[in-house]
Formats: sequence, C-alpha cells, structure tokens
Amino acid sequence: MVQATWNGTVIAQSDDTVVVEGNHYFPADAITEGVLKPSDTKSTCPWKGTASYHSVVVDGQENRDAAWYYPEPKDAAKEIKGRIAFWKGVTVA
Repeated sequence: MVQATWNGTVIAQSDDTVVVEGNHYFPADAITEGVLKPSDTKSTCPWKGTASYHSVVVDGQENRDAAWYYPEPKDAAKEIKGRIAFWKGVTVA
C-alpha cells in the first residue's frame, strides 16, 4: 500500500498507483475527502500535456499547489488520466 502524508495526516492511499518519472499517481478515489482545494495554477509538460493543481489542506494549514493532475493527458501519458500526484513536502512511501 502506497501512502501520501502531509503534516502527519494520510491524504491518499492505494495499492493501484502509476509511477511516472518517479512520482506515484493515485486514483482520484484514493484521495482523502476534503484535503484538496482547487487552484488556478497550470503548467505544461512536453509529453504529458497541461497539468492542473490543487492545494493540500490539513488541520487548517495549506500547502499551495502540492498536488497535480493531467485532466486531458497526451496519448503518451494516458495511463495517468484521472490520477493525482504530490510534491512540496508531501511524503509518498
């Protein structure tokens, strides 16, 4: 079981992650309810497409843009559609 934790709280866990470039992409239904807050931030990857972000909120503390996903990934990254990855101090193990 792979878990993502921040501030001592499990924010995602699943036996079904997809690893791309060293990042675990969790199924959307593996995310703990209420920990993600939508963000307007976007970035572009040449082979995956345009990423959208969420901030992670735990116990009133916000980790801005600490989660990302590809709403419409390019064909080369189609296996991560509907999945979310973490960074910025989120521990994934």
